[in-house]
Amino acid sequence: MQQKKESAFLIVFLLIVVGLAGCTQQIFPLSGTELREYQGHKLSSIYDIHENTIKGTQYVNISTYRLHITGLVDTPRNFTYQEIVTNFTQYKKVATLNCVEGWSVALLWEGPLVRDLLNGSHTMPGATTLMFTSSDGFTTSVPLTYVMNNSIILASKMNNVTIPPQRGFPFQLVAEGKWGYKWSKWVTGIEVIDNPNYQGFWESRGYSISGDLNQSFSGG
Repeated sequence: MQQKKESAFLIVFLLIVVGLAGCTQQIFPLSGTELREYQGHKLSSIYDIHENTIKGTQYVNISTYRLHITGLVDTPRNFTYQEIVTNFTQYKKVATLNCVEGWSVALLWEGPLVRDLLNGSHTMPGATTLMFTSSDGFTTSVPLTYVMNNSIILASKMNNVTIPPQRGFPFQLVAEGKWGYKWSKWVTGIEVIDNPNYQGFWESRGYSISGDLNQSFSGG
C-alpha cells in the first residue's frame, strides 16, 4: 500500500513539474552575444519567442544540409549552408513576428533575400507561388510576387547570433506583414508552383491562405 502511495505521489509530482515547465521560459545557449537594441530599435529577446512546432525542435546536420530550389524553374539548385551565408549578400532588418496566439517579438534578422536565391534558377511562365518545406514536414506558401517585390529575408541570424535549433536553425523565413505561421523554420526547400491556393499545414486546418496581418488569420 505504501509503495502504491509513493508511486501515485511521484506521478502527481512529475505532472506538476511538466506543467510548470510549459509555463517557464526555455533557456538554451546562444552562439554569440545577443543584441537587444539596433539603430535605435528596442529588440525583444530570442527567449521571448514561444515554442510552436508540429514535431518538436529539429536538429539539422549542417554538414549534409541542402536548401533545394525546385519546381517550375529552368535550373534547380541545391545550396549548402556555407554557400548561402558566404556567397550571397546578407541583409539586416528589424521585423516583428506576430503570432495568432496574441504575442509578438521584434527582432533583428539577417540573411540573404529569397529573390536572390531564386534568381539563378529562373522561374518559368505560369509560376505563381513559393512553397516552403521544413525539416519536420511543415509546409506553407507565399505568392511569388510577394517575394520578388519585397526584401524578404531567409534568416540565418536573429539579434546578431546564429539562429539556435530551438528557433529554426539553419534558416527561418522572415515573412513580414504575415502571421507567424507563415514564418517557416528549419527551411529545407523552396518549390516554385502554379497553385496560388496551395494549403500548407495550418492552411489545411482552416487558417488563411494569404496569412496577411490586415486580415483574419482564419478562413480562406
